[in-house]
Amino acid sequence: MPNLSPTVPISFVQNMLMGAKRTLTPASVDDLVLKAGIAPSFLDRRGARVTREQFVRLYEVVALATGDEMLGLWSRPIRGGTLKYLGLSLLDASSVLTAMYRFTRFWNLLLDDYALRLSRQDDVVTLALTPLIEGAVPTVFGHELMIKLSHGVASWLVGRELPIVSVGFGFARPDHFAEYAQLFPGPVAFDQEFTSVRFEERFLRQRFHRTRAELLQFVKRAPDDWIFVTFDHGSTASRVREYLADKVGSDQPLDVVSAALVMSSRTLSRRLTNERTSFQKIKDEMRRDLAVQQLVKTQNSVDEIALLVGFDNTPAFHRAFRTWTGSTPGTYRRQTAFRSA
Repeated sequence: MPNLSPTVPISFVQNMLMGAKRTLTPASVDDLVLKAGIAPSFLDRRGARVTREQFVRLYEVVALATGDEMLGLWSRPIRGGTLKYLGLSLLDASSVLTAMYRFTRFWNLLLDDYALRLSRQDDVVTLALTPLIEGAVPTVFGHELMIKLSHGVASWLVGRELPIVSVGFGFARPDHFAEYAQLFPGPVAFDQEFTSVRFEERFLRQRFHRTRAELLQFVKRAPDDWIFVTFDHGSTASRVREYLADKVGSDQPLDVVSAALVMSSRTLSRRLTNERTSFQKIKDEMRRDLAVQQLVKTQNSVDEIALLVGFDNTPAFHRAFRTWTGSTPGTYRRQTAFRSA
């Protein structure tokens, strides 16, 4: 079975481009989208999705074109090399907690409209983006990116994904809320006073050892390593996804999966409902992601892809794919500007 990673909804792409659109012409933005292998027409298609590789490539070309490692999403450009020097300032810290305090101090030299503050209470450490200007309007992807970077750096320092207590965002619940389950550890809340991520203090008290060479590799791979950190916080949905990851496209009924997870079918369904998803929804999402990746990254025929993702006939695959993305498989492939090897 091909390697399967989640695809990214077009709403994340639209939000990523908000900073670039403030400084570049529409034609220049479209050119960057094409360089990332994404058809500009996808930007106006509600159900469109891009691969992880396309999303990372778009980040790279936008950062290069704007000269801003945070994509023009803050009031002041974050010049090239900033993330490297941020990382260098952390390497000799006595603990992750000390490193993250330095992390906040570093950012506060660069941000004009927000302050990144670290606080401790009841054995919980909070990193919060608090507005410095009354009425400051959060840039959605900028805030999402800062939370991902904060968690990604802390996790990289200790060499494993750190669990978190909660994530809060200082903006309204977005249309792509359902995607947060895979990109952010839960629970996630919106319409908060400020954007924040909270850790148990004991995890940040850990010592670590990272070298300059390791840091340079981490920066070189940015933003892939910290945007697409995968989370496994013991949720039932994550356990189902993990089990199905190598079996997507094959017939894995509810009773088989529930037995593999050592619970009844009724218990599995109830727990997934409590997590605002369902067994069928998870299966469909994984089949959708595999289909999109196959259309973008391979020359396999639509008939072959239909069989690969578990459909007995191509017309049924066409109907499902249109439901998932608003497009037929053939149209989706024709409008994809780039196919990676």
